[in-house]
Amino acid sequence: MKKVLFLFFIHLCISGFAQPGNFNMQEFSKKTDLARWLYWYDMVAWITTDSVMLQPEEELRKMGQEWFCYRQDDMWHAFYGKLEGDNYQTVFHYTADNEGKISRNFSAFDTLKVNRHAIALRTALNTINPIRDTLNIRFNHFIRQNEDSTFNVWIFPAFQPNSVAIYGREFIYTLDKSGRQIIADDSYFQGSYRGFKVDNPREIWLNYTELEQPTLGSIFFGWYYKSYFTKIMIENAGSISSPIKTSNDWTWITVLKEKDKKKKKVKKKK
Repeated sequence: MKKVLFLFFIHLCISGFAQPGNFNMQEFSKKTDLARWLYWYDMVAWITTDSVMLQPEEELRKMGQEWFCYRQDDMWHAFYGKLEGDNYQTVFHYTADNEGKISRNFSAFDTLKVNRHAIALRTALNTINPIRDTLNIRFNHFIRQNEDSTFNVWIFPAFQPNSVAIYGREFIYTLDKSGRQIIADDSYFQGSYRGFKVDNPREIWLNYTELEQPTLGSIFFGWYYKSYFTKIMIENAGSISSPIKTSNDWTWITVLKEKDKKKKKVKKKK
């Protein structure tokens, strides 16, 4: 059994540290920042969906699977509608400010930006739909346009209706500027889905010991469900990472494992 070497690296204070072993702290930091962004995306989607479901049934029937959010000018925008051809037919448009105030928005918006978001999302969803249709698992999708106008789409297992938190598979795509072509696929699947019921606060462990680095999906899982469990431990080949509560906020801590030292047998000279 591997011993644990107690070297702690707090996510917010890593800039001056050397890279320990095979654990890349810069990569981990980027993933934890992205997980925070995905968390807020999900919160905006969750709250605006509640408002959408209160709307008339005839309006709801106009929607397709291409709903999405993006952040612009310190404001979150959430769009619900349907992509018909290459044009997105917006049914509901909501905005959320930094104070968390949600408002239905009827003002004009950048239709080209919205159309391309919807096209990129459709491309990614069409890629996984044959897989998703064979599973009794709900997924959440996230999309973000990069500075070079390409898109990233992330599709992770959602919080299931039976109050089970699922992990083990993550679809991660980069698409070109048009949103029509996947140019990189960084998806990951452990080979099976795993989950925990959230009705019993306890310490849980996510087994990723086949990998050196925590995946984005595992980090998002830890950040999303951090308040549901007493501890969430992500175990990798040479490290264990966990979100922890500080006096004012949450952050991440990583513990490095000590490699097993094999005792060398010394042959006695005759």
